[in-house]
Amino acid sequence: MRIHPVILSGGSGTRLWPLSRAEYPKQFLSLTSENSLLQETLIRFSSGGFELPLVLCNSAHRFIITEQIQSTNIRVRDIILERYSRNTAPAAAIAAMALSTEDPDAMMLLLPSDHLIADQNAFEAAINTALPAAVSGYMVTFGITPTRPETGYGYILNTEELGIAAGCFAVQRFIEKPNLENAQQMINAEGYNWNSGIFLFKASTYLKELKRLQPSIYKACKKSFANTTRDLGFLRLDEDAFQKCPKISIDYAVMEQTKKAAVVPVNMGWSDIGSWSELWAISDKDSDGNVLTGDVFAEDTTGSFIKTYTKMVATIGLRDMVVVDTGDSVLIAPKDRAQDIGTIVQRLEREGRTEHLFPGRVRRPWGWYQTLDSGACFQVKRICVNPKARLSLQRHHHRAEHWVVVSGKAAVHCDGKDITLCANESTYIPVGASHRLGNASDEPLYLIEVQSGNYLGEDDIERLEDDFARG
Repeated sequence: MRIHPVILSGGSGTRLWPLSRAEYPKQFLSLTSENSLLQETLIRFSSGGFELPLVLCNSAHRFIITEQIQSTNIRVRDIILERYSRNTAPAAAIAAMALSTEDPDAMMLLLPSDHLIADQNAFEAAINTALPAAVSGYMVTFGITPTRPETGYGYILNTEELGIAAGCFAVQRFIEKPNLENAQQMINAEGYNWNSGIFLFKASTYLKELKRLQPSIYKACKKSFANTTRDLGFLRLDEDAFQKCPKISIDYAVMEQTKKAAVVPVNMGWSDIGSWSELWAISDKDSDGNVLTGDVFAEDTTGSFIKTYTKMVATIGLRDMVVVDTGDSVLIAPKDRAQDIGTIVQRLEREGRTEHLFPGRVRRPWGWYQTLDSGACFQVKRICVNPKARLSLQRHHHRAEHWVVVSGKAAVHCDGKDITLCANESTYIPVGASHRLGNASDEPLYLIEVQSGNYLGEDDIERLEDDFARG
């Protein structure tokens, strides 16, 4: 039986802030190799034995997803867009319904897009171990053999081995993230494993159990999927129906209540990379136990994770610290407080800041921009437009713009007039002018944009035409 990988690409970009943001969560980051975590997940299923992956993601990330998939040259079955995040139980339901259009008993392998699995052979062996139980109607999860008393993971306690599948065990109960004392007790006991959040089951099994245990979720997902529409190659869920769906994980909604839960314990070099301390733990270190990336001068510094993208960072006398500089933000925290970074993000949100939302370099379907400076009534950006790409035809009601080409060739439309600008040439876009910036060449276009006006927010864009069907 061939298996359909279902890759869930959600996330709030909280736990690895400031590197990850809501608009650019950690699955899009290159943390363990030259590929992003999403790309590593896709590559995991590029060998034989698997059907084309089905990807579910937030609609705000659709163009980043497309760009990263295309760069791997790996085909996917489809990309389903959720405007509203409703956690893993509804996402799994939508995936099961999508697969059921061709085969109600399609075998689903549900997994996050942002986990590390270092041992592919052990992963595939665990899937083969779980398969007979999943074929027989069990919902199988994968329990990670614990290596330390971890308080950041949930745990699974298994009981007897299933007679139909050697190495696969019935689940006795799921345990929430424990305190250190309880985590240590579970490490010393038998039958406890970390909850990986990876599942194998038939689409029909999941939908039957979901309908029985969570009828409101089933009903909302069924209505939302029934009214899907095609949008530039994406499959977009009905927003009104999906928004009414309860927000709940597959663990709470189904796995903790069903009598069909099973687990395969496995040691496959797994990590959810859920904190800076976890990333430090799985990274290569120097002789002082440091993980240093970028222009770093570390004197008398041990056991620390230091990463910089823009500035030279110098440290003296640090012990077990995290220092991350992304240009627009700097994080400094003890490694053992890495799980608390969410409090910073929550405070940024309460105070109306944007550093938790957008990375220093903001990706767009046409390229990217990076804010270089800003103040009262002005903002300076560096902009890159991809080859053969163009921005929307738009106007601004509160700001004017000056464009200076650094390299490449810009195709500029402004109030009915078209001009071409080369390096060291510039133009002015008045307030209210209908304008468009494009790159008709085969090389990237780089320019500096200076905005001036009484309001400079990104929502001061009235799109008149758009190649990417954005509102």
